[in-house]
Amino acid sequence: MPDIQYLGHSTFRIRGRDGIVLTDPYDRSIGLDIGKPTAHIVTISHDHPDHTNAAAVKPMREQLFTLEGPGEYEIGGIMIAGVRTYHDKKKGEELGRNTVYVIHIDDVVFCHLGDLGHELSSSQLDEIGDVDVLFLPVGGGETLSPAEAVVVISQLEPRIVVPMHYATDGQQTFTSELGRLDAFLHEMAIKEPVFEDKLSVTASNLPAEGEQTRVVLMRASA
Repeated sequence: MPDIQYLGHSTFRIRGRDGIVLTDPYDRSIGLDIGKPTAHIVTISHDHPDHTNAAAVKPMREQLFTLEGPGEYEIGGIMIAGVRTYHDKKKGEELGRNTVYVIHIDDVVFCHLGDLGHELSSSQLDEIGDVDVLFLPVGGGETLSPAEAVVVISQLEPRIVVPMHYATDGQQTFTSELGRLDAFLHEMAIKEPVFEDKLSVTASNLPAEGEQTRVVLMRASA
């Protein structure tokens, strides 16, 4: 049963029976301290300091596997696919490339969008496939606006959405262009938000196919 912990910004720690995956570790330039989390695998969506601090991650085995681009990977029983996308709407001309990671852990499919800056093409949707849990940037700035994030939800139709990459208290000017979570909650018609410290999912406790996507708000623990 995978357990998900939110460490802030775009960083999640996903623990399953075969190992732990940590996504987009940030450095202190954003005004938060990620600490020294442990993991077996780190995914890096793009080359910006608030997403590439793999040095902060403590290996749980002899080697920490760091994934930094598209491809298909199998590490210790965990299957991961990296899908090429972009950080802007001009195929990377302004802000460069971005990798979306599709992570298979304990029969649950997680998708981390990194700093996706555009709606997905049909070929990208085919590469990503079915998604159970979607980690979605919602703060605008150099990534999806709240309205665009809602469109991407409709494209992928995940069972669960976990928002990320939005402004929070304590962040520095590095991320000052990010909007707060409120605008996304308004787009999703969520009037009384409830935050969770941890999320545990299994193939059996996910919302059924055809049910409305569940939005899970997570409290950062870093």
